[in-house]
Amino acid sequence: MSGPRVNSFFLGNSSGVNFSITLISADEETGKLQLANCSGSKRAGDWNLNVTPGMNTSKVTISLTRNLQLCSPNATDCCTTPLCVVETLQVLACRDSVMLAHLLIQAEIYANSSFTGNVSENATIIPNQVFQPLGSCPCDLTAGACDIRCCCDLECTPDLKQLFNESCFTGVFGGDVNPPFDQLCSSQSMEYTPDWFPFLCIQSSLNNTPFLGYFYHGSISTPRVPPFKIPLQTSPGKLFNGYRQGDPIMTEENEYFTIPQQSMAGQCVGNAPVAYLQNFDVKCLTDLASYKEGLLRDMRINSGTGDFIQQNVIYRTITDPGKFITESESLRTAEVLCQNVTFAEHYTFIWKDKNIERINVTVFLGSLCDGEILAQRFTVKFQSLKTTNATELFGNPGYQVGKPVKAANMNASDTFGSLNVWQPAGRGLCTLATYTPVLFGLDSFSGCILEVGINEDCSLLRGNVTEKLNSLIQATHVGKRDNSSYSDLNDWVEIIRLDPFNSDTNVSSGNFKGICPDIPANLNIRIIFADVGAVQGVPRQEILAVQISYSTVIWQFQCGLICENSISFLPITASVQFIKVPAQPPIPMTRFQINYTEFDCNRNDVCWPQLFYPLTRFYTGEPYSQCLAKGLSLTFLVLLAAIMSNPWFSKLWNSSLA
Repeated sequence: MSGPRVNSFFLGNSSGVNFSITLISADEETGKLQLANCSGSKRAGDWNLNVTPGMNTSKVTISLTRNLQLCSPNATDCCTTPLCVVETLQVLACRDSVMLAHLLIQAEIYANSSFTGNVSENATIIPNQVFQPLGSCPCDLTAGACDIRCCCDLECTPDLKQLFNESCFTGVFGGDVNPPFDQLCSSQSMEYTPDWFPFLCIQSSLNNTPFLGYFYHGSISTPRVPPFKIPLQTSPGKLFNGYRQGDPIMTEENEYFTIPQQSMAGQCVGNAPVAYLQNFDVKCLTDLASYKEGLLRDMRINSGTGDFIQQNVIYRTITDPGKFITESESLRTAEVLCQNVTFAEHYTFIWKDKNIERINVTVFLGSLCDGEILAQRFTVKFQSLKTTNATELFGNPGYQVGKPVKAANMNASDTFGSLNVWQPAGRGLCTLATYTPVLFGLDSFSGCILEVGINEDCSLLRGNVTEKLNSLIQATHVGKRDNSSYSDLNDWVEIIRLDPFNSDTNVSSGNFKGICPDIPANLNIRIIFADVGAVQGVPRQEILAVQISYSTVIWQFQCGLICENSISFLPITASVQFIKVPAQPPIPMTRFQINYTEFDCNRNDVCWPQLFYPLTRFYTGEPYSQCLAKGLSLTFLVLLAAIMSNPWFSKLWNSSLA
């Protein structure tokens, strides 16, 4: 640490844990630090220890109490040298004289100094960033102190560099401001070096590097447009001519209409814009301390034509809070703080063509207490105004990204089917997991944990796992389109099932106790789709084929210190992969493209076949007849020039004139 205060965190329950701080020093003979015991206190020398307990995390703060000013003449309680404090601290966390955790801190703190001399008029000359790097050590961020992992920092002593010598920052940030570039003749970093590279490479010093182009003389200006806003139109008239699929929905204040959604990293983003004609169903974890209210219910939405519509909000009370409370960290008592919060919000957008006609919102309220984890649910569904009670007649019959894949069971009297993946809850056990439908265009990976005993029969285990996986696929066919009719078999594609065990596979029975081979623990769902057209500029996507396969693993009972007759765990997973293929098969490669790859335009920078590109059928800038006529005329002129430049032509011409 290089400052008078530092924070750390203790993970776990801190009840009954005694925190202490001690000053330690190295042994004179061995040079090793002498570790302290649990008999310390919360004060050592000029250092204080403060602990702020939390639910599962405790904040530990170590602060320095002495004065850090440089000594003036006849002054006391000050720093006599610029390097004021050089000490080693040890923080211990003990319970009943048993050390649970320890933390070593090397403190090197410099004195606070104020300039009292004469100010020089010589300004610091900043080098031109275009011709030389602005700093030779970009990771040197702290003045007068050593930056960890910054090996080019001149303030880092050799002893400090030994602590992180093997994990230094690399690249430009670590001090390599002039790295060799690919165009350098001495550089061999290119994987495939062409034959003409020695003729076009550059002989230059590293000081004249193209990486200097990454530095700019840019001025910083404050953006005038706030986030999630678009500039207002100065001319009167309507804002929009209608929404298209994927356009963000706008509010009356010319801002994005936002609802919490999941990011690519899986976390919930509270201010994510709602896209037109894109449904979603997400769950976001929160507690009472971090709970935030959503959007204002009186906010009006732009319908797409410049008019504004009001949300129709209906409030209801949650009857079963257990479906939303996923974890309770403490037992509820009379003194626990509770608050009425939003458990779920369901938005239904009624649309027609490019406009929004109505917005119906259903808000479910309930009581959330301190120490409980709430799984808030937010759903958005776009419903056509032409909807009937039986089916939705969308303008685009194809699938839209984020909509459930339609499934059917043609072998049952009730043809309705389902294609699901797991949605774990609680401890992630398969007995507690629920189902969520497979959404079109969204790859997913989910699973649950199956409890298995050490004396489990391998054949029964395979059957149990297969039954769990097959429960996700309650269908024999999948709809080609979103509006596939259950009465027309041509609207459906049959699911291709690759059974985990066929007649050609020898399944081992597993004669060893606690070991079972060939367990079908992974279910793989591959869905092949293609763009078969477009409706009002929106691609029409259809499913062409669906395949289900299994991957086997070897399950082995995991023992602790001793193998007791206890329970082990077997994770089983289900993955969904959407594979997009072209609607028409690609043009096969010619023999010339296969044998002479150096002339392939897709693999090389120089493309000789495109020299006569205007004369080919692929050129559509002009009619082919005109291109052919111009090409023949150009060929005739070239031949005429070649003939006239020949010496015998001039002799023939002169003889004819004579």
